Amino acid sequence: MTAQTSTTRLTVAQALVRFLAAQYTERDGVRQRLIGATWGIFGHGNVAGLGQALVEYGDDMPFHQGRNEQSMVHAAVGYARQSNRLSTHAVTTSIGPGATNLVTGAALATVNHLPVLLLPGDIFATRVADPVLQQLEVPYAGDVSVNDTLRPVSRYFDRVTRPEALIPAALQAMRVLTDPVETGAVTLALPQDVQAEAYDWPDEFFAERTWAVRRPGADPAELAEAVRAIRAARRPLIVAGGGVHHSRAEEALAEFAEATGIPVASTQAGKGSLRYDHPQDVGGVGHTGTATADELARTADLVIGVGTRYTDFTTASNTLFAADGVRFLNLNIAPYDGHKLAGQPLVADARSGLGELTAALQTHGHRVTDAYVTEYSEDKERWEQRVDACYEAEEPDVRPTQQQVLGALDALADESDVIINAAGSLPGDLHKMWRARSRDQYHLEYGYSCMGYEIPAAIGVKLAAPERNVWALVGDGTYLMMPTEIVTAVQEGIAIKILLVQNHGYASIGGLSESVGGERFGTAYRFTSDDGTFTGAPLPVDLAANVASLGMRVLRAKTVRELREALAEARRADTPTCVYVETETADTVSGPPPAQAWWDVPVAETATRPSAVKARELYERHVSTRRRHL
Repeated sequence: MTAQTSTTRLTVAQALVRFLAAQYTERDGVRQRLIGATWGIFGHGNVAGLGQALVEYGDDMPFHQGRNEQSMVHAAVGYARQSNRLSTHAVTTSIGPGATNLVTGAALATVNHLPVLLLPGDIFATRVADPVLQQLEVPYAGDVSVNDTLRPVSRYFDRVTRPEALIPAALQAMRVLTDPVETGAVTLALPQDVQAEAYDWPDEFFAERTWAVRRPGADPAELAEAVRAIRAARRPLIVAGGGVHHSRAEEALAEFAEATGIPVASTQAGKGSLRYDHPQDVGGVGHTGTATADELARTADLVIGVGTRYTDFTTASNTLFAADGVRFLNLNIAPYDGHKLAGQPLVADARSGLGELTAALQTHGHRVTDAYVTEYSEDKERWEQRVDACYEAEEPDVRPTQQQVLGALDALADESDVIINAAGSLPGDLHKMWRARSRDQYHLEYGYSCMGYEIPAAIGVKLAAPERNVWALVGDGTYLMMPTEIVTAVQEGIAIKILLVQNHGYASIGGLSESVGGERFGTAYRFTSDDGTFTGAPLPVDLAANVASLGMRVLRAKTVRELREALAEARRADTPTCVYVETETADTVSGPPPAQAWWDVPVAETATRPSAVKARELYERHVSTRRRHL
């Protein structure tokens, strides 16, 4: 005879909110809430379910009102990254377009291995009203809804068609969110009738539950092989990826680099793993990297990847690591990434693995040669001089270049500032030139490079770290994609700073278009000319006025001097503030050091226009240098 289990009768939505409020993570003895808040836009698919539940249990679950479903996911992702993946937000939407708007944000979260919980409404599980408003009818499958578009971009997906099914689904969702290998977007699709259905829930379901985030160490055999590989290398190079930050392995990396003298280059996600002025930091690597790091990459005989996925920007589309016999040692918590480039895997948490490597190498007193240290140190100094030249503005009363805009912010920022960017020409300039002063100052979303990420992500970061100065660096193209969450920042008094750079078009893609024979077609924001091309006068769009119309304070800067003053004033502000500055137009943007490594964007194999013919010839020369690392 079994003891009777105490129960509480609640709707599915009420039970889910109570369950989420009781979930915690713990790592290194630090415990915090897993789901810190819920974002929502309500419609018929969730207003009577999750909407009512959030009212019912509002004291247990903070709520943020969003304006766009995609941007709500971006805000949750920004919060999760700033929280070292130990805490995130949930996002609820109605069915139909509200749900499909989640797809881009979900893809971004999953690509970047950042946790976010998605709770879209769904069609009736009982099919009593069929088709309902916004339902997609699929003649070949009665159990498909638009939420199935979230399957390929989610690390876990479930549709809760019965109340009792919530229990295993919710537990699996928490497992994936807290798994450092599997984490990403997690989707629980919630039919609107099931959300409002009552059930007698076992009270154990609502008990506080702590999910331990593990730090696995290295296999002894793999560790021994890794030590042998490092000791045999004459020109090793570390490539630090985002996994260094996720693991909070920055100090362990610094200790390893200082003990061995091995230089550290960084991906976009890994930049800031070492401070810019650390002796072993040689800057960004790959297509948007520094000359110092890329030359070291070309001549390295051992590449030690730490928490990196080796994207094409990092490997210069497999043309960068060019030395004869170059090998890869990949320290990564994910076996999938540990085996990339035919690398020797060291499957472990980044901090644990680096600590074990340091200890093992110290027993041998291993260190690279003084000549190697002198070489990269002198190259690094020369690169810093190039950055100084790009940042310098000899004439303070003229319109700044984009690089001088960054220089003005760089001169103002300290360890407390966080800069956020994702797309356009800014990522390249930032990766090459920004001087990261703290482990989490540099926040670039470049796994998905999603236009529109910056402003909502800044809100998420500010919610996670309210004491920090949080800057969203936004070009005009990105701004026009998704400015809506400015209203949320104003509504809730979230004092983010926006640096809005107007260059009248897609500067980055314009430059790329020119390099591949596309002649900057369709990349400038201009009136159409008589021939139908966008080559007329710049559009008379006043983005600063648009920002102000959404309720945010705007400071306009026309010159370098005014820019410096506006940035300083914005940094002191305790309300949401935008600095607006116009730079060179998209077809004349200039100034940054050119790319130090190639990136493969295929060029038309047949063409009559001279620009494309020339671009194809250059492309074929680069392609001939590509190699497969086997």
